[in-house]
Amino acid sequence: MTAALKIEGLDVVYGGAILAISGLSITVPDGGFVALLGANGAGKSTTLKTISGFLQFENGRAVAGSISYFGEDIGGVPSYKLARRGILHVREGRRVFANMTVEENLGAATFALTGRGNRSIRAGFDDIYAYFPQLAARRRLQAGLLSGGEQQMLAIGRALVGDPRLLLVDEASLGLAPFLAREIFEILGRINRERRLAILVVEQNVALALRQASYGYILENGRIVMEGRAEQLHDRERLSQRYLGGGAAA
Repeated sequence: MTAALKIEGLDVVYGGAILAISGLSITVPDGGFVALLGANGAGKSTTLKTISGFLQFENGRAVAGSISYFGEDIGGVPSYKLARRGILHVREGRRVFANMTVEENLGAATFALTGRGNRSIRAGFDDIYAYFPQLAARRRLQAGLLSGGEQQMLAIGRALVGDPRLLLVDEASLGLAPFLAREIFEILGRINRERRLAILVVEQNVALALRQASYGYILENGRIVMEGRAEQLHDRERLSQRYLGGGAAA
C-alpha cells in the first residue's frame, strides 16, 4: 500500500546556512496516526512547514532528500496547490481569523476544495459541528472571542472542511488546560478512526500523543534518534529525561 507521506533523507536549511533538519526519514501510512515528538527547537515545526510548503515564507528550503504524497513527489509544490491536493496544516498558535465568525472561518477553508468535485459545503460544516459541538453553539460568534480550546477546535475544524487526505497538526495541546488538551486529542483519534484520515502530529506532550498515535518518532537537534510503535515508546520517564526536557506529563 502506498504511504500517505514518505520523507527520505531530508535536509533543511534556513538562510542558506543554518541546518535545521538533517537526514530525516519518516513514513505516515494511509489512514495512520503518527506522532513526531521532541523538545522545543528540535525541528518538529520545521518538518511540518517543509511538507506543507510554508517553509519558503520563512527563508527556509529543503536542500536534500525527497517528500512524496501518495507516491507523488511534492518537492517545490506551492502551499496552496498542496492544500487543494489534500494536505492541510493546522499551524502552531491556532491562527484563526479573529474578526470573522466561526462559520466564516470554516468557509475560508473551502478554497481547498477547488477542483475536487461537488462535495457539499454545508455537509462539511455539519461534520465539523458533530465533532466539536461547542463550535455549533458559537457559529455566529467572532473567533477572537472564543476560548483557547475553542480556537484550537476551530483551527482543526477549518482544516477538516478542506477534506484532507493528510492532516498536519502542530502542538495541538499548547497553552491548553489538561482536560481540554485530552479532549482535543481524543477527537483527533476519533477522526482518524472514523475517516481513515492520515494524521501527523507534532507534540511535546508525549503521553497525549502516544495515547492516540500508533507510531512515533523522536526528533533531537534535527535528527531522528528513536522510533517505534506507540507502546514501545511509552516509557515516559526515559523519553522525558533524555530527549524531551520533562515534557512528557499528561
